[in-house]
Amino acid sequence: MEKLKLMSLYTAFRKDLSFIEKELEQSVDSSSPVIRQASLLLLRAGGKRIRPIFVILSSQFGEYSLDNVSKVAVSLELIHMASLVHDDVIDNSDVRRGFETVKARWNNRIAMYTGDYIFSRALVSIGEIEIPAVHQLLAETMLEICKGEIIQIEYQKRVDQNFRDYLRRIKRKTALLLSSSCELGALASNAETEIVGKLKRFGYFAGMAFQIVDDILDITSTDEKLGKPAGSDLLNGHLTLPTLYIKDDPDFQPYLKSAFEGSLTEEDRVKMLAFIRQSGAVEKAQCVSNLYLNKAVLEVESLPEGEAKRSLLQIAEFLSKRKY
Repeated sequence: MEKLKLMSLYTAFRKDLSFIEKELEQSVDSSSPVIRQASLLLLRAGGKRIRPIFVILSSQFGEYSLDNVSKVAVSLELIHMASLVHDDVIDNSDVRRGFETVKARWNNRIAMYTGDYIFSRALVSIGEIEIPAVHQLLAETMLEICKGEIIQIEYQKRVDQNFRDYLRRIKRKTALLLSSSCELGALASNAETEIVGKLKRFGYFAGMAFQIVDDILDITSTDEKLGKPAGSDLLNGHLTLPTLYIKDDPDFQPYLKSAFEGSLTEEDRVKMLAFIRQSGAVEKAQCVSNLYLNKAVLEVESLPEGEAKRSLLQIAEFLSKRKY
């Protein structure tokens, strides 16, 4: 039902999204059977395609060209895919969205090279656009994402983290790419400078809200809906906002210690999730997500009226309150 609601918001742009999806498949083709299979495995695992839809909608505020839009959208989705492959290696994850990960089906080496290959294909995809600002922004985005991956490794299994550390991590993990999706979409369509700035900020605020909700769902949702064990963030050594609020609680610390050490039993995982859900930490995290959503909405409200504006507001609202 949740996925149907999201797809209904995409209806007006289904044709363009279908074209982008085909371009994505072509872009990960390779003469290497292993790289081709590994890339297609990740691609066909699906996803919400938030980045492509944000590119499409932002491009509506300028001179819309599906040719330019598709190149930008494919490039950004490829960067996202590559980061997921690398994340699965970092977290030693065997399952993503209910599907076997690249590192699980093959090995870490294949996964890392597949991620690098997909990153490279992202540069090829956007190479034909003759707008210097687009290339500059994409390069900066990729640089920051790589920094984010390093920071994620540095903070793995560390309890000496604070609120600012968390926000810095999710900025590079999620918000930056959504912000760049909006900004690049607007730049590729030669939108007015003021509009580009508003869309950039909208993407950032929506991205922060999106990731906080993602972290909440890791606690509140089920294994079946997540396509992986609930509480995976903690099991992989990552403190998220709900757990950050209670990390110093004496009653929670044994769970945290066991999760980080890899010794948490299935029975204790269930108890740990129940403890977090009853602690009030989820509600506190949701309040922070709502604050970012409100900021995102304020940026969009001053944009020119039209289908794109209405869709941005609807999708932002959905993403912040989704159940999967």
